[in-house]
Amino acid sequence: MTRTVLLTGFGAFDGQALNASWLGVRRAAEIWDGPDVLATAQLPVSFSEVGPALERAVAEHRPDVIVCAGLAEGRSRIGVERAALNVLDARIPDASGWAPVDEPVVAGGPMAYLSRLPIKACVAALDAHDIPAEVSNTAGTYVCNAVFYRLLHALRHDAVVRGGFVHVPQAVETARSAVPTLPLETIAAGLVIIARTSLAVREDLRVTGGAVH
Repeated sequence: MTRTVLLTGFGAFDGQALNASWLGVRRAAEIWDGPDVLATAQLPVSFSEVGPALERAVAEHRPDVIVCAGLAEGRSRIGVERAALNVLDARIPDASGWAPVDEPVVAGGPMAYLSRLPIKACVAALDAHDIPAEVSNTAGTYVCNAVFYRLLHALRHDAVVRGGFVHVPQAVETARSAVPTLPLETIAAGLVIIARTSLAVREDLRVTGGAVH
């Protein structure tokens, strides 16, 4: 049976025309060779718009696995995120100019959700391909965390569909300052590995690990 992975990245924000997360997603789609289907969607860096945009993509593609990716400028490794927090606290405004402080992602929702991807198996698979990776214990409090939380909140009653969030470093090709980077090809390969691992692994590895950023 053919399954579908929905892989999302973000559009431009913070004065940068190209977002490495979306470029990585787009390149991942180019190198994907099945047999399962890889669908993609670009999401806006907007607290108010990202949830509906994700809902539309899920309704269109009806995926079995959903992997949302975002840019974490300053990180040197691909971070497979563990927890989504029910809080919005923006260091900078989003693409629409909104900068919420200490507001919930979903009013009345639980304080946090845990990823439904095999996060440690994903990191082990990336390590096996010499791609720098880690379990990250926090996705922050910006739009990346907001879409991560909204995704898991939407899946809270679904026992089948799996979903989670991944942060990627800035790409060599789009870096605008002296920050850690990875080549775009490495980012794309990492996203493909995470997608394939999430399709294949049902029980995550029981190993320690996790970083806080």
